[in-house]
Amino acid sequence: MLTDFEDATHQDSRNLISPDPSPNTVPQPNIMKPVSLSSRIFKIEWLGQTIASLSWIISIPVYGNYEAGDWLQLLAASAWFIANIASLFSEDGC
Repeated sequence: MLTDFEDATHQDSRNLISPDPSPNTVPQPNIMKPVSLSSRIFKIEWLGQTIASLSWIISIPVYGNYEAGDWLQLLAASAWFIANIASLFSEDGC
């Protein structure tokens, strides 16, 4: 059995999650507008990370030293770059 306080709290939290629509409105589905590829590319977050990962990739051959650590750095930078490119084509965007 709920106390008056628990009953009021339960009703309040239920209203916060999904308020009852008024009788004159029909709930609309939550449809996200598609985001264009160019608007994703020119987001400062994506652009900054991509430039950083490309710079890291380019710095390895410019430096000219190919020891084990350099190959691991190249692998990490390449994975970062590939993840950035893949985020352009994901459902939730970047």
